[in-house]
Amino acid sequence: MLSKTEKKPMNDAAVLQKVEALTKTVERLQERVEDLEDLRDLQAAIAENGNAPLIPWEQARAELDLD
Repeated sequence: MLSKTEKKPMNDAAVLQKVEALTKTVERLQERVEDLEDLRDLQAAIAENGNAPLIPWEQARAELDLD
């Protein structure tokens, strides 16, 4: 692989290191997208519920069988 300045090709170790760095960057971006999707869903749920009364924690815990 040649760089834009026409220097000598990258060795295999350098290419592997670059690919690993790019893979980690893509993973971080995927996590960020998932976080943003979760936030969007939360905001939509809050807007949908509007001024509906809240469920007490004890009731929610019992309904979800968290005891």
